Amino acid sequence: MHLRLCLTCGHVGCCDSSPLRHARAHALTVDHPIVQSLEPGESWCWWYVDERYV
Repeated sequence: MHLRLCLTCGHVGCCDSSPLRHARAHALTVDHPIVQSLEPGESWCWWYVDERYV
């Protein structure tokens, strides 16, 4: 399980590899489209709207 940070409100949720996909559920429920990885050494962001890295 890896953690993702919502860049709109600061919510922290688990990644799509986890059973409940909390980060994706949050993004789709409240329309906050971009998350950043909180894993050490990672600096990427994910845009749920287009399903791509930014």
